[in-house]
Amino acid sequence: MSDRKPLMPKATAVWLVENTSLSFAQIAAFCGLHPLEVKGIADGDVAQGIKGHDPVTNAQLTREEIARGEKNDTHMLRLAESRITAPPVKSKRGPRYTPVSRRHDRPNAVLWLMKSHPELKDAQVMRLVGTTKPTIASIRDRSHWNTQNLVPQDPVTLGLCTQTDLDAEVRKAAKRLPPRPDGAPDTLLPMAQSVPGLGPQPTLEILRPKVTESSSEETAREEEARMLASLKGLGNEKEHADGE
Repeated sequence: MSDRKPLMPKATAVWLVENTSLSFAQIAAFCGLHPLEVKGIADGDVAQGIKGHDPVTNAQLTREEIARGEKNDTHMLRLAESRITAPPVKSKRGPRYTPVSRRHDRPNAVLWLMKSHPELKDAQVMRLVGTTKPTIASIRDRSHWNTQNLVPQDPVTLGLCTQTDLDAEVRKAAKRLPPRPDGAPDTLLPMAQSVPGLGPQPTLEILRPKVTESSSEETAREEEARMLASLKGLGNEKEHADGE
């Protein structure tokens, strides 16, 4: 018997019994039934009320293949190749299974993911450590029954997930973050934004005298005048001393 069977095998067998001269063994082998079951269909004891299903109209069997089977009792019918390629069915991954011995570590792993990778969505955390959304919410708002004793622990170290899975989820989350402008350096926020309640602060500027060409000439003249005045003062003091 072939592993590939037609759709609606019993209804197909009904049609083949009614419309062909194939042997019971050939019909049974093609439809995946027992020969006695096909004989019961022919006798009306089996499949009562089932309408025959034409495999030729549905491109599951050709007229030529039926003719070859009718001429040769030992010829086993072959299901026609489908011209339509069905896309592969992707199975949806559910929450990761966590061994019973590791389930008490899941809240610590959730807390670590919240602190180390806050960009992860709840669904990603659920996939990584196999927890539930209510548990994540209770840890986030600190309403978990064991909040006081929770300690952040790496889920990879705890054996709850692999480093490859964690890196893949972090990369997915990073793609959702808004991109930074090109060439923008990593800078700290201004104090007015980082300190709550602190308004904009004035910019302090150090005032320095502007030195120009005219001011330098005036400075030289003033210095020369001071020297002349000091010399004149010394001369007057000497004359006064001689007169005495």
